[in-house]
Amino acid sequence: MNNLTKLNPDRRVEILQERFARRVAAALTELQSAQPQRDVEERLRVAREQALALAPRARSVPRTARSQSIVGGAGGAAIVGGAGDGQAPWWLRLSSLMPLAVLLLGLVLIDDRYTQSQIEAAAEVDAAILADDLPPEAYGDPGFVEYLKGESR
Repeated sequence: MNNLTKLNPDRRVEILQERFARRVAAALTELQSAQPQRDVEERLRVAREQALALAPRARSVPRTARSQSIVGGAGGAAIVGGAGDGQAPWWLRLSSLMPLAVLLLGLVLIDDRYTQSQIEAAAEVDAAILADDLPPEAYGDPGFVEYLKGESR
């Protein structure tokens, strides 16, 4: 079993499948030699021949599986299509981009609202400074911070 861990996963799966197939074939042979009923014996022989005939084709099939996905719905019934089959109508493929478009629109609106609130806050501060009795040069004076601290007490 240690030699199997050193092999690549595809080869390891293939070896394990072959071992399983041999065990099943041995069990079938053992069953066959135990003198089962004649019809059961015939069915087992035919099934074994069919399995052996299909084995080379099964090994030659690529290991990639196509996943099924729901590509549309009509009247409560889902339409199932394979991955990348290209059978979906253009409007259905285009509508799959709608969530992305809504997300981008939402982000743009949030950014716009945030920018607008920053502008309003700056305008409010500017209006308060301009409406105050102090001249604008007083705000740049280093002693003004001390003045504000004294006002807050």
